[in-house]
Amino acid sequence: MPEYPPAPSRHDAARGVRVTPDRRLALCAVGSAALLWLSACSKGVGDAPPAVPAAPAPPADAARLAFTAAAQGTGFVVGQAMAARELRVFFDPQCPHCAALWAASRPLLDRIRMVWMPVAFIKPVSAPQGALLLAAADAAAAMDQHESLLAAGQGGLVVTGPADAGLLQKIQANTAIWRELKAESVPHMVYRVSASGPYGEQSGGLPTAQLAQMLQL
Repeated sequence: MPEYPPAPSRHDAARGVRVTPDRRLALCAVGSAALLWLSACSKGVGDAPPAVPAAPAPPADAARLAFTAAAQGTGFVVGQAMAARELRVFFDPQCPHCAALWAASRPLLDRIRMVWMPVAFIKPVSAPQGALLLAAADAAAAMDQHESLLAAGQGGLVVTGPADAGLLQKIQANTAIWRELKAESVPHMVYRVSASGPYGEQSGGLPTAQLAQMLQL
């Protein structure tokens, strides 16, 4: 299984959260469901300082380039396959904030194309679970099952046997793209409102209403 070494110390772009290596396996601990919308799972290293305001939105050109880079990765599609309004999400299967975004996005899937792109950095099981999701005949149903198990404290989909090596390589490639984008957390979203833009980038989950506003629905 490929390994994903921790990135250099940085503040979480969405919430300013940093964690120590000893707490790497607990990066996604959640105090309450309401905080899911305001948090993200970080890859930073160090002690946790007070929360800071979200980083400003990237310039339009940078967001367009981020979307183009994300399009080189691999994910599973939900929503409207031919919709020009597209949202790509980098997520770790062990992140509860990603699970909250999955639930929040469901009411919008009749109007958008959404591509969920697994990365792996939280736990060793992240990559093989991502491979299971990519391999599923019905990825949306598999994701529903996975998130239900994760919410119930059962760790998500059970991995039996070795994961497909080719799919693990795709997840490794997704993780490399995510890092190249200087993302500090998952979920990390890049999107376009139409075929010609505008484009945008967002770190951290959003509730349904704010997600719709971001996508100009």
